[in-house]
Amino acid sequence: MENTHYISTELLSFEALQEIISHNKSVSLSEEAKVNIQKCREYLDAKMASHSEPIYGINTGFGSLCNVKISNKNLSKLQENLVKSHSCGTGEEVPNDIVKLMLLLKIQSLSYGHSGIQLQTVERLVDFYNNDILPIIYTQGSLGASGDLAPLAHLSLPLLGEGDVWFEGKKVHSSEVLKHFGWEPIVLKSKEGLALLNGTQFMSAYGAHILMKANKFSYLADLIGTISLEGFDGRIEPFNELIHYIRPHNGQIATAKRVKDFLEGSEIIEQPKVHVQDPYSFRCIPQVHGASKDAFDYVKKVFKTEINSVTDNPNIFVESDQIISGGNFHGQPLALALDFMAIALAELGSISERRTYQLISGLRNLPAFLVDNPGLNSGFMIPQYTAASIASQNKQLATPSSVDSIVSSNGQEDHVSMGANGATKCLRVMDNLERILAIELMNASQAIEYRRPLQSSDFIEMFLKSYREEVSLVKEDRILHYDIEKTVSFLNSFQIEDDLLTIA
Repeated sequence: MENTHYISTELLSFEALQEIISHNKSVSLSEEAKVNIQKCREYLDAKMASHSEPIYGINTGFGSLCNVKISNKNLSKLQENLVKSHSCGTGEEVPNDIVKLMLLLKIQSLSYGHSGIQLQTVERLVDFYNNDILPIIYTQGSLGASGDLAPLAHLSLPLLGEGDVWFEGKKVHSSEVLKHFGWEPIVLKSKEGLALLNGTQFMSAYGAHILMKANKFSYLADLIGTISLEGFDGRIEPFNELIHYIRPHNGQIATAKRVKDFLEGSEIIEQPKVHVQDPYSFRCIPQVHGASKDAFDYVKKVFKTEINSVTDNPNIFVESDQIISGGNFHGQPLALALDFMAIALAELGSISERRTYQLISGLRNLPAFLVDNPGLNSGFMIPQYTAASIASQNKQLATPSSVDSIVSSNGQEDHVSMGANGATKCLRVMDNLERILAIELMNASQAIEYRRPLQSSDFIEMFLKSYREEVSLVKEDRILHYDIEKTVSFLNSFQIEDDLLTIA
């Protein structure tokens, strides 16, 4: 298999992105990308040599200082000052997986030849990516509107030999890494700092990372929900395709089909039922999980467009002989999508917690709290508290960031998206969902043991057998924190490809 991905104008799909990441592929600029970058830079150099009028961000100040003209001899210093002054992020460090995605998406955006960047600058970013030189970036500081200024400034600092990076498992100053590879710091030319800092790669990387996880945990939510249905001795009728074809939301149809496929051959689902209906958290799995799937599909379309776009400012159009200042850096499309995704993820957690609650309630011939000798043993009483606490936090985190805006830059930047805050809290919702589903699996797998000797489907029994190798049946009270952590690790050990579950 070719282990290099070539950056080009070919559409970067999420499937390709997943393959680059999962196979740890290196990246390289295609000849097409190199030509586009060089052609744009040569045009800009020629334009600056013959043009004395102010062009925003190239020979002017930034933001509300856009009317301050900068002399040609200071254009490089202007760009260097921009990167340094905007490196004012704070808070927690951005996870390295997301930093690496930021590098990749910034390279992609710069490769189209509308940014005026030097080829050697982009090639240095490629070197950073391929050698796992990951700049230290902070979660707080971006308004998600003038681009992700502060995070992208920290991403760019190592080009100048400034700032810290993660390299070979250690945090070191970037100057040491440049020395290690025999690289000189990049001397930024006109427009380059702005090309690096204007952009949505912080939001885009978070969104792409979460989307790839959301696809997996949407599948796992269906699977774990199905195991809960078996443990609760639920009914199959709500998953009949006839119901869903008369309300044909794509996600709803797909969820119902998947649950029925999971249950194929199950003795538990086929046994006669005393009860006529199940609670909504079981009966409405297709409708609730399906709605989240449809939300993810919408979000995926937004982010697919974004990661294949030019998002800095101003934009250079060589063929039209124009340099145009606009607002492609504004994160509003992403901010709305991230808020929508957080809500959709939170709902998967909310209904999961309700199924957990039903399983421990002593209903349908299950013992209270799913343990022998309840009273002496508390069993699964308190993990439901934990799930409820996390589900409640997710509801708070799902409050939209995109409805807020605070004026900045002396009123020049008077409406911002707050999409960066939406991105970081959406990741927290995603991480929380993992734990809620882990707790549901602990309960569901315990409940099924009280249906023995009946068997579930071959697929579910195989999955539970793998799970029991990591987390044993609870026969009497023990410290369940360890079980939760082991279950989270178990769920993260899988990959989902073409609706098939495989070990990562």
